[in-house]
Amino acid sequence: MAFSALRGASSGLIAALKKGPRLRRRKPGRSPQHGTSAQGADAPASGKANTIASLAPLTEIISEYLAPKEVERVKEAYRFSDQAHLGQFRASGEPYISHPIAVTEICAGWKLDSDSLMAALLHDVIEDQDVSKQELAERFGPDVAEIVDGVSKLDRLEFATKAEQQAESFRKMLLAMARDVRVILIKLADRLHNMRTLGAVSTEKRRRVARETLDIYTPIAHRLGLNALFRELQDLCFQAIYPNRHDVLRKALMAARGNRREVLGRISDAVRVALPAAGIEADVSGREKSLFSIYTKMQEQKKSFSDVLDIYGFRVIVHTLPECYLALGTLHQLYRPVPGKFKDYIAIPKINGYQSLHTTVVGPYGTPVEFQFRTHDMDHVAEEGVASHWLYKEEDVSLNDLQKRTHQWLQSLLDIQSQTGDSGEFLEHVKVDLFPDAVYVFTPQGKILSLPRGATPVDFAYAIHTDIGNQAVASKINREFAPLRTELKSGDAVEIITSPASRPSAQWLNYVRTGRARSEIRHYLRTVKYEESVAFGQRLLNQAFDQLHLPHPASDDPEWERLAKGSGATSREEILADIGLGKRLAAVVARRFAPENAILATTAAAVDEFSSSTNSPIVIHGNEGQAVQLAPCCGPLPGDAIIGGIRLGHGLVVHMEECSVAQRQRAKEPERWIPVIWGTSTARHLSTRLDVTAINERGVLGRLAAEITEADSNIMHLTMQEDAGATTLLHLTIQVDSRKHLAQVIRAMRHVPQVQKIVRLKG
Repeated sequence: MAFSALRGASSGLIAALKKGPRLRRRKPGRSPQHGTSAQGADAPASGKANTIASLAPLTEIISEYLAPKEVERVKEAYRFSDQAHLGQFRASGEPYISHPIAVTEICAGWKLDSDSLMAALLHDVIEDQDVSKQELAERFGPDVAEIVDGVSKLDRLEFATKAEQQAESFRKMLLAMARDVRVILIKLADRLHNMRTLGAVSTEKRRRVARETLDIYTPIAHRLGLNALFRELQDLCFQAIYPNRHDVLRKALMAARGNRREVLGRISDAVRVALPAAGIEADVSGREKSLFSIYTKMQEQKKSFSDVLDIYGFRVIVHTLPECYLALGTLHQLYRPVPGKFKDYIAIPKINGYQSLHTTVVGPYGTPVEFQFRTHDMDHVAEEGVASHWLYKEEDVSLNDLQKRTHQWLQSLLDIQSQTGDSGEFLEHVKVDLFPDAVYVFTPQGKILSLPRGATPVDFAYAIHTDIGNQAVASKINREFAPLRTELKSGDAVEIITSPASRPSAQWLNYVRTGRARSEIRHYLRTVKYEESVAFGQRLLNQAFDQLHLPHPASDDPEWERLAKGSGATSREEILADIGLGKRLAAVVARRFAPENAILATTAAAVDEFSSSTNSPIVIHGNEGQAVQLAPCCGPLPGDAIIGGIRLGHGLVVHMEECSVAQRQRAKEPERWIPVIWGTSTARHLSTRLDVTAINERGVLGRLAAEITEADSNIMHLTMQEDAGATTLLHLTIQVDSRKHLAQVIRAMRHVPQVQKIVRLKG
C-alpha cells in the first residue's frame, strides 16, 4: 500500500470562488488593531508597525519546483488567508499574515507539495477566525482541510485544566500526523517561526513555550530526522529558558573559535591534500557543535567549557558509499584514531534514518577532533529526514527504509491510541518513544531491531508482536537465560520464551521503556481485570439473590437500565464490575429487584440480611485472576479455614480466618466480609511464607533447597538474617499446592539435621 502521508495526495485544481471570505469573529486576546494587513502579494500594510507582508520571496521559491497551476492555487490560499486575518497583528506589531507566509517559506524549503503549502498559509484560520473545515474543503479540497484541522488546536472545547487541554491538543495533532505526516511538518515549521520571534512576548510565556517545544516538538523533529530543524529548535529553547547562560557560552565559543583557528586550519589543509592523493573527490567542511549540545555535555559530564575539547569537527561528503570507508582509512593513516570512538551508522542506521561514519582522531597538539563521512544523499537525509523524500509521489515507487521506519512509528501511534482512552496517558506513552538514543539488538532470525536505551526483553517481545509480549515468561540474551528486566545492549541477540498460560504482570510497568509495551500491558490489565470483575460480580450477585430468595433477573430486565441511570453507571456490565471490585454491595443491588418497592427497603437491612446469612458461600479456586486475590499477609492455602473481604477497587481478598490483619479489618467493616470456601479443584503453585531457624554450617542452604525441590516445591524468594549466636534465620517464600502439600514440604525440610525450627507465617 502506498504511503500517502509521505508522498502527498495530489488533487485536481479547485476552481476559485468569486466571493471572498467574510470577516470572522476573533478569539479574545487577538483583537484587531487599527490598520489592515497586506491586501495583495506585494501591497504594504498599514498598522502600528507599518511593515509589508510580501508573497514575492515565497513565489520565487515554489516556482522552481511547482507547476504554474499549483503556484496559482497557493496564491489563492494566500488571498483567502490574508482576507481572513485582515486587521489582525502579532505581538511584535507585524501584520498577522506575515506568520503564515514565513511558515510556508520554511515548508517550501523542504519542497513540500502544493496542498501542504496551502495548508501552511491557512493553518490558523480555523483556530483564530472560525472558518469551518467544511468551507475549506469546498474551496481548497478535502486534503487541505484535513491538514489544517490536524494542525489546529482544541481551544473551543471545555477542559478541566490547562494540562488536560494541552494533552488533548497533542493527542489530536499526533493522530492527525499518523494519518498524514504533512500535519507535523507544518506544525514544526509553525513552531520554528514562533520560536524565532519569541522576543515580543513576556518572559514567562517565552519560557513556557520553549519548555513545551523542548519536551515535545524537538524530539519529534529528531525522530523524523529533521536534524537541522532539531538543532535550531534546541538552541532557540536554550536561549529562551536560560538567556544568561546562552550569552556567556556563545561568547566563550567565539573566543575559542579564534584560539583554535590555527589547529583547525592545519587539519583542514592536511585532509584536503590527503584525500585527492588517495583518489577520493570530497567536499570537506568544518562545523562546530550547537550551543545546546555543548551545554548538555557540560551538565551531564560536570565539565567546564574549557574541558570540552571536541566542540569542533569536520564533515567529509563523498560521491559513493565505498568512498566513505576509503576516506575513513585515509584519515586514520593521517591521524591516530581514539579507541572506542568509531561508530558505523551506515551499516546500522539510526532509528530516524541517519547514516554516517563517525570517528574521533587526535589532531595536532593532542586536540581531539571528530570527523563524519557520508555521501551526498546521506547528507540530504541527515539534514531533512523524512522531508528529504517528499517529491517521491509516483504510486509505483517503493518505500525506502526511512519511510518504512517512519510509517511503522506513525502506525504505532494509532495502535497506542486504540488502547488508551486518557489523553495524558497517551502523551506519556508518546514521550517515552521519543528517546533520541537507541540500542540495536538482533532477533533469532538475525533481523536488527531498534529500541530506546534502557529497553528490556519485555520491550523487545512487544516490538515483535503483542501476543509474544503477553505470553513472555523468560528470555535468552546471547543464548543465556536472563531476567525479563535486564537492560539490553547494542549487539545483543534476544530470544523470548513464551507460554500460553502466561499473562502480563503489573510489575513490568516498572521497567519497560517503549510506549507500545507500556500501553499494551496497561490495556491487558484493564481489560482482564474488568472482565474478571464482571464475572465475579455476577457470582456475588447470584449468591445475594439466593440468600434473599429472589429470582435471578434476565440480562435484558428493564430494571438494569433504571438502576444504571440512577447510580451513574453506563451498563449492566459496569454494575457487575463495580460489585466484583467492591464498589457496590451485592445485597443492595439485589434488593432493587425485589417484588416489593425496593427503594423503601433500607440499605442497612439488606446488608444485615446478606452478611448474617452463612448459606451459599463463594467457592474459591485460586485462579480467578485479579477479581479474587489471596492475601499476601497470611498466604491462605487449600485446606485452610478462610474468609473473604470485599476491598474497594480490588475485589475479593481471601484471608485465613486466624489472620490478625483480617480480624482487625473485619471488626471495622463487618458488612464487607462474606463466607468463602475452597473448591474441589484449586490452582497449583500458591505462595506461602516460612521462617526457618538453622545452625549456620557450610552446605546447609544447599541441602535445604534440595529437600524442598525433592518435595515438588519451589523457592520463590529467600533472605537471611544472621543471629548473634551460631544460628541463622531464613525467610522463605515457597510454592505449594495445598496445606497438605505444605506439610509434606516441612517434613522433608526437617530431614536436614541443622534445621531447628520451622514456622509458617499467618499474618
